[in-house]
Amino acid sequence: MSKHYAVFGSPITHSQSPRIHAAFAKQTGIGMDYVAIAANHDDFRAKLDASGVVGANITLPLKEDAFALCAGNVSARALRAGAVNTVLRDGAQWRGDNTDGLGLVRDLTERHGLDLRGRRTLLLGAGGAARGVAPALLDAGIHSLYVINRNSARADALVDAMGEPGRTHARAWDTLPALGEFDLLINATSASRGGQLPSLAMALVAPRSVAVDLSYGEAAVPFLAWARAAGCAQTVDGLGMLVEQAAESFLLWHGVRPDTAAVFAELSGRADALLTAD
Repeated sequence: MSKHYAVFGSPITHSQSPRIHAAFAKQTGIGMDYVAIAANHDDFRAKLDASGVVGANITLPLKEDAFALCAGNVSARALRAGAVNTVLRDGAQWRGDNTDGLGLVRDLTERHGLDLRGRRTLLLGAGGAARGVAPALLDAGIHSLYVINRNSARADALVDAMGEPGRTHARAWDTLPALGEFDLLINATSASRGGQLPSLAMALVAPRSVAVDLSYGEAAVPFLAWARAAGCAQTVDGLGMLVEQAAESFLLWHGVRPDTAAVFAELSGRADALLTAD
């Protein structure tokens, strides 16, 4: 009998997660169904409990809500991040984990061949997405991490949670032009989902800079277009990260890690077609 899984968030109609997990299930011969469920801060817990799922992925804007919902029953990496993107039913409660950071690092290093070591890194945003990837970037050996957020208190909180003073820095958005060049620039904000890209100085870009947007498809276009215009050597959207973090979630639920190459190839071809269509 198939078990039930879902992804919760808002907006959610664009999500490729059901397609990804259907492909993983077919590949591994595991019986499961997986759907997208729209939820916001006020109804997330009720919808999760009523859904009948045994496991779920959590996306914007609910990753910190999911962390609170798990009430301390979380993995070490989720605890460090203060955000949860994967839950598994644990009796009457939920157990939480965060596969975002591992998914991002795996995509950048294995699929795109990037050496993250020694890179001066700019992280735009301090919400659940940023919290999920910050610890893994530090563990991957980046030189330093500058967190920029319009709400400076959230940037301060993220940096404090990392526990690496001198290597992590919180800065206000209006200080961006004076921060110098970065080797790795990551957009973890949701602003570009509405086509609204905050003003960024081209002086942030160095000759070998790589720009990464944690979103994918049309939501990633504004930031990556700016990055190319500013002279970034390479730009990467969040589709590969999505596939890799999904594979890690699948492993947590089923004890099997699916192969991601064919799934990424299919989805990236589909995304290219959508972005180039008239």
